[in-house]
Amino acid sequence: MFMIKNVSKYLFGDVSKEVITEIPQGQLYLVRPLSPKGYSELIYKDAVASIRRTGQEFQYQLVVQRAYEEGEEELAEDDEDEGGESFDKDEKTFLLDQSLHFRSEKRSGGETVLAWRDLSGDPGDLYEFVCDPSVQQDKIQTFLLAAIDCQYERKHRQSAQKATDSELREFYFDNEDAIPAASSVSSPKDTMPTSKESAERMAQDVKSPKKAIEPNATELATTSTKAPAAKTAPSAGEVLTKQKAELHLFDFSSGTFMLQDASVDAVVTDLGKWRYWLQITSSDGREWLGQEIVADINPVFNFEYLSAIFNHYTDDGSAYSWLLRFHDQATLENFQEGIMQALWEQLNEMKWSKVKAHDREYVFEAFNELTMNDAPEGEEVEEEEEEDEDTDGGQRSEHYDSDESEDNVELDNADGNVNSQLAVGTKHDRSFVIRGSKIGVFKHLPNRHLEFTTNISKVETPKGKLFRPNKVMLHSEDQNMVLQDDSNPNALYRMDLEYGKIIDEWKVHDDIPVTNFVPETKFAQQTSAQPFIGHSKNALFRIDPRVAGNKLVETQLKQYMSQNDFSAAATTEKGHVAVASNKGDVRLFDRLGVNAKTHIPALGEAIIGLDVSADGRWLLATCRTYLLLIDTLQKDGRYEGKLGFERSFAKDSKPQPRRLALTPSHVAQFQHETGAPLSFTAAKFNASPENPETSIITSTGPFLVTWSLKKVVAGSKDPYHIKRYAAQVMADNFEFGSDKNVILALPNEVDMVSRKTFKKPTRESIAGPAVRLSTGALATPRRSGRQSHLREEIVNSPY
Repeated sequence: MFMIKNVSKYLFGDVSKEVITEIPQGQLYLVRPLSPKGYSELIYKDAVASIRRTGQEFQYQLVVQRAYEEGEEELAEDDEDEGGESFDKDEKTFLLDQSLHFRSEKRSGGETVLAWRDLSGDPGDLYEFVCDPSVQQDKIQTFLLAAIDCQYERKHRQSAQKATDSELREFYFDNEDAIPAASSVSSPKDTMPTSKESAERMAQDVKSPKKAIEPNATELATTSTKAPAAKTAPSAGEVLTKQKAELHLFDFSSGTFMLQDASVDAVVTDLGKWRYWLQITSSDGREWLGQEIVADINPVFNFEYLSAIFNHYTDDGSAYSWLLRFHDQATLENFQEGIMQALWEQLNEMKWSKVKAHDREYVFEAFNELTMNDAPEGEEVEEEEEEDEDTDGGQRSEHYDSDESEDNVELDNADGNVNSQLAVGTKHDRSFVIRGSKIGVFKHLPNRHLEFTTNISKVETPKGKLFRPNKVMLHSEDQNMVLQDDSNPNALYRMDLEYGKIIDEWKVHDDIPVTNFVPETKFAQQTSAQPFIGHSKNALFRIDPRVAGNKLVETQLKQYMSQNDFSAAATTEKGHVAVASNKGDVRLFDRLGVNAKTHIPALGEAIIGLDVSADGRWLLATCRTYLLLIDTLQKDGRYEGKLGFERSFAKDSKPQPRRLALTPSHVAQFQHETGAPLSFTAAKFNASPENPETSIITSTGPFLVTWSLKKVVAGSKDPYHIKRYAAQVMADNFEFGSDKNVILALPNEVDMVSRKTFKKPTRESIAGPAVRLSTGALATPRRSGRQSHLREEIVNSPY
């Protein structure tokens, strides 16, 4: 087993993003061994080095950015607002060209230095990036290999994927002089090495880059991820596709895909009874992998590098990420068709051949949006910089209502309950957290403070029956809360939040149970409007608490004869309604009581959550292993410019879907670190009557995940960021009116966190450190030698 040389081609999912690889911490120096200007200058005392794509093919940049200590960035922003210099002064970029003579040296003290020529300086001038001791050697090795590949591609105008070792050696620069030692003190006489010292260091420390950057074989054998034992198909069946490929396994320790076998057969088989199997066998007969094809395999197809990546789960729940590299595009397309057919038929229990042509096209487009980047080369979508309003320099303590004694606030789940639901206020800056038959009330204060204000200790019916709400919704200017008891699905309850008790029981219908309920319009909760929307598994209706008797409005009832299994609903600002199902399809209505204007076909997985932008343009559906963002605007035809809520799509037209999924390697890394399978909470847009939606928030296990809507729509290569906690995220949502802050409930804590603290998903950010919440304590993860300039307000309140 050996590491793939062309590492930049296999850093999935990072290879398809702007940043190929990075070294997270180090110092940048400018060293002038022969210059009268001074021997050495410290440029950034704390910096991040990265290799990035540019807007042109085969062109890459080496970028070194200054990292801020606590409070520094805020001061820099203030200076810039007052007419100071731009942040550009805190970022240096270099075109990765052979003329830089980019090289590395590991010195006798264990310090690793990267160096390259200062082409605008005097002869002999060098930039040196001194890697922090905390940076793992495999990350440095990956960085060096990627730099070599980039220089090769710039010179030869072709992919380095098939370059030989001898062709790459041109970019090793073995014969360069030893890299002079850098010092932040400009004292050439004291710090410049003598010719004898330089010769000794060359003899002792300078190794050929090939040796320096390749891991030791013994070290690889002991630390690399091992392939699990393979299963074989339980029975024979019809072969849907059989293709030859190379097989690679994602290595958790190095963050790269490792070659396992240069020639395997990948076979997709129909076992019958809607079961499908993937078997991978070596040309010499060794069984590498066998597994059923289900949604959890999360396949991703990269046509630029002729690769398919997918997840594999063993019987003990361990997750692995595999990569198949094919010889040509036709082979990859044949494999993709076999996998997609098997996956769709397994989820829908219907033969792919019976699906209507335009529905098949919709499904393919959804997968292609996931796998192929349609953004123009080099077009980078920048998010607007958010102003950090946190100006409090001291450590914050937790605030409790004066009526609550310390004894009333439990510090664990001794009551047997955990936080389960979150309702974020739209009118009065309050959030409500459901915990068993209790409700905790939190006040939003400036600078991401959450203040625990009161505890509604008993949720009970007007007749005194205690119950645990399974669904809640704020109502009527946040003065009321509508609740449901799952043991009484035909009724709802109204709680007066000022008094903290249920005062009304609303019987909805004798025969139609309520599966779910949502506001009548997107922002109806800000008003005194009384009606709202409800649905059962098979019906959609309006509920009006003001009518006598049953509260279901019969004239606005749409009931289906077939079992549609409705699961979620959402409304627009105009009151258009979207309803999704456990079958995975979505119906769009312009009003209640009529047939749907548009029926969006299923990809297969059940939809467990639904949200829609205020204008109705974007529909956001949550499935267990992915999100689905659907553009309802009609781009052509008779009803060009109309939404799917208003007019049906023509037969030769269709809604445009985008399937938002985590990359398989990230999923495998998530489960490797936490043991938690992928399972998204209901995703939501940020909501504001004044501003359009810009972001998406959801969670899976202990990870919060946020997408930039602008980046997703533009096909950006880096659309999502994450934040890890030490416990499972139970519920989450944006603070109303903005996407800057996220409110979340863990099993025993509640938190408000800045979205700016989310990080790109890398091996380091996935592995930790996890944010651990504790009463009255700050819980911001910090790197060695560096403090984050962002702080969080933590409230530990299991009521």
